[in-house]
Amino acid sequence: MKKWIYLTESGLNELRRQYAELIAARSLIVDRVKSARELGDVAENAEYLSARQELERTEDRISEIENILACAKQIDLYSNAKNVGLGSLVTLCANNKERILQIVSTIEADPLNGKISDESPLGKKLLGKAAGDRIEVEAAHGAIIYTIIKIN
Repeated sequence: MKKWIYLTESGLNELRRQYAELIAARSLIVDRVKSARELGDVAENAEYLSARQELERTEDRISEIENILACAKQIDLYSNAKNVGLGSLVTLCANNKERILQIVSTIEADPLNGKISDESPLGKKLLGKAAGDRIEVEAAHGAIIYTIIKIN
């Protein structure tokens, strides 16, 4: 049974962009491996070993992206949603500071850029909540109480 990986449109586009870049880079890396191999003994050839490692990392990432894309399902964003769901933009207030976060899958999560995982403690607590609801999340320095101001 296939387990879906839910991604936003921008997340899918970013993965497709990365994939295209890696495919283009792969042939250049293969050429580097061939050139380095021609220099002689590969056992002590740092250039060859470096190129092989880069090729392995590139192949691994290509494979990973192919697997993600094979299971990817685009999140439909609804601007009139009444409850927080995957893909929602949520305006929160905590300690008199407002912050806008988007709820995404773990694949797309990037907390420094306001994208939190639906599996994170905050993400889990937000799912299904409505504007005006308050939630409490444990943090290293104590509990933080968030109020949901708006859901987009």
